[in-house]
Amino acid sequence: MHALIASPFLDENLVLRPDDPRGVKVGTNRYRELLASASEPDSVVPSWLAEAARQRWDLDLTGQTLVGTVLVREPSVLGYGRASYELNLGCNYDCEHCYLGLKRFEGMSWEARERILYLMRDAGVLWVQLTGGEPTIDPLFSDVYELAWDLGMVITLLSNGSRLHQPKILELLSSRRPYRITVSVYGATEQSYDGLTRRKGSFRLFSRGLEAACAAGLPVTLSLVITQHNEHEVTAMRALADRYGLPFNEYSNISPTIHSGAETLPSQSAAFLRARRPFAGCGAGHTHFHVDPHGKASICKVGRDPAVDLVTEGLDGLLRLGGIADGLMARTGGCSGCTLSGTCFTCRPLARLYQESGAPLNRYCRHGGR
Repeated sequence: MHALIASPFLDENLVLRPDDPRGVKVGTNRYRELLASASEPDSVVPSWLAEAARQRWDLDLTGQTLVGTVLVREPSVLGYGRASYELNLGCNYDCEHCYLGLKRFEGMSWEARERILYLMRDAGVLWVQLTGGEPTIDPLFSDVYELAWDLGMVITLLSNGSRLHQPKILELLSSRRPYRITVSVYGATEQSYDGLTRRKGSFRLFSRGLEAACAAGLPVTLSLVITQHNEHEVTAMRALADRYGLPFNEYSNISPTIHSGAETLPSQSAAFLRARRPFAGCGAGHTHFHVDPHGKASICKVGRDPAVDLVTEGLDGLLRLGGIADGLMARTGGCSGCTLSGTCFTCRPLARLYQESGAPLNRYCRHGGR
């Protein structure tokens, strides 16, 4: 298995270690040197890269063969850098705030998933986020994860942590280490946690999985999900993260479902409804994209319609995503004619979900009180 990945990323060339946030930028000539040497089985890691690896990661690659040590990725004419892949909408929890709505357990065959992963690689995707539903309950999770890693993608796994203690999954994540595992936290006590997930015993599974991941030294970050159900435990949730010595982020603005359903909105904690920064644009559809469990590629998790059938259309279909993104980002529908849209903090696809769900204006509009 490779120790490092050398790959183009947007307008740069990077050398990365799969589980480390630090990287090394290399010039075009040195990347081309690696690319040419990768076809020669007896070539060794060049001295400049061996020295860079020693300084950056304390790795001794002196004299090691390049093949098998550094996975050198081919450049892509499409030049995407990131993607998210939703393995399945199914989940072993039934959280009141979940943006997926009805969580049907549906997915593609292995042959179709394999094609999706190769297409991601060929599109230039270097960073991939594996998500769900709960991705680790998918019967093909290990196969998807292993192939994505072996193809030279740097993996972020989004999980509720309930299965991280299982030996097969723990062995997979320990041998092919991810860039990050982001584990959602739904409370600091069994009563609060199980109440939000609506699954008895979920807090015990979360705790067991978190303990196992930390004991294995896996790169875990916590996402503290704050709702009206657990807002009284925010301090305790932060203390839980501190107790494990883990970095954390807080998520408190509850959105409608991907189908514009309003059933999630009552879980919003009024005290933790936070103003966001003005939306200044993003690379959705241009530098990154999302793939759902049926192989439909969209600009992101929010702007899912229209989408491209990646399995049947392949890379040619991705050429249409930029135009789709530009159309979805236009201020139309409920926002047309707004003279204050230049300081809006909600992207147009997300604002559309809020509007179609009948959400209160202050949930998504910075100027709702004006």
